[in-house]
Amino acid sequence: MDVIEVLRMNGGDGDNSYSNNSLIQRKVISMTKPIIEDALANLYCAMNFPKTIVMADLGCSSGPNTLLVASELIKSIDKIRLKLGHDESPEIQFYLNDLPHNDFNTIFRLVSKFQKNLTQPMEPNSPLPPCYFSGVPGSFYTRLFLSKSLHFVHSSYSLMWLSQVPEMENTNKGNIYISKTSPPSVIKAYHAQFQRDFLMFLKCRAEEMVSGGRMVLTTLGRRSDDPCSKECCYLWDLLAETLNNMVVEGLIKEEKMDSFNIPQYLPSHKEVSNEVNKEGSFVIDRLEVFEVKLSEEDAQGTDMGKTMRAVAEPLLLSHFGESIIEEVFTRYTNVLKNHLSLKDSKLVNVCVTVSMTRKG
Repeated sequence: MDVIEVLRMNGGDGDNSYSNNSLIQRKVISMTKPIIEDALANLYCAMNFPKTIVMADLGCSSGPNTLLVASELIKSIDKIRLKLGHDESPEIQFYLNDLPHNDFNTIFRLVSKFQKNLTQPMEPNSPLPPCYFSGVPGSFYTRLFLSKSLHFVHSSYSLMWLSQVPEMENTNKGNIYISKTSPPSVIKAYHAQFQRDFLMFLKCRAEEMVSGGRMVLTTLGRRSDDPCSKECCYLWDLLAETLNNMVVEGLIKEEKMDSFNIPQYLPSHKEVSNEVNKEGSFVIDRLEVFEVKLSEEDAQGTDMGKTMRAVAEPLLLSHFGESIIEEVFTRYTNVLKNHLSLKDSKLVNVCVTVSMTRKG
């Protein structure tokens, strides 16, 4: 699997699009707002109230969440400026990054309206800062920007995606991700791939950020030290169950199933901290773990089924082909429904957020 070519969220604004099935991600952006505001306030003061600020949102995807992030960052800067009594707003350059096959067209169609809304001031006679947008296609595991050009970097719900499916000594038979039944060598390979990728991410950002720049990263993660814990594997386990049933029925070839693995790793806060300290270019200001409940208003599993489809469909499509996709997600939604009908059953996302400062 060539991850750069196939990894993307469902584009457009249809029923199965990421744009219409990313409410959980929207909740997470809102939940991390205080951490982002704290980092921006410290940045703005440390830079002695700059006239220009360059920001980047890495793994921006497409749809309303993309511009929600931009809106929150821009409003936070202006809120800080007003609180400190400064009359002049800084100009903001905002870079939107994702892989080349991301639906950038949907984003750019929304930008014009978004910029018009920015002209509506938060305070009388105090328009929001002028903001200029650019799209930057490419993997954030490579260099994307000029040296020492970024003041603030943000990423939400993206860094759990790996640059490639880990190279494994043994087949991860019957699974599509790390699971309790995965061979130890598979679990080790996933962890090693995360370490390589996150270390490279930090090295690239260290070169691109100015001294004293801030970075806030939020990724799907886990509280447990066990990478096979239910909190990070269960949704993929249920999808594997769906695919395995289709293998038994002859709808999917067994070798096709056994060669499919999700390029994702959900780290613990300790693993995130270890890699940041190992790379050495950043000081951790805050490191927090929190939960987002998924199933309170989704008794039928329909919403979660659509969310998972918006995320996973391009990967399944590239590997299994188009003919089985409808059947896969119809069955998967039924599996989710059966799970949610169990007593005391709940689905949660565990998120790890780290706020850092680039060392001088």
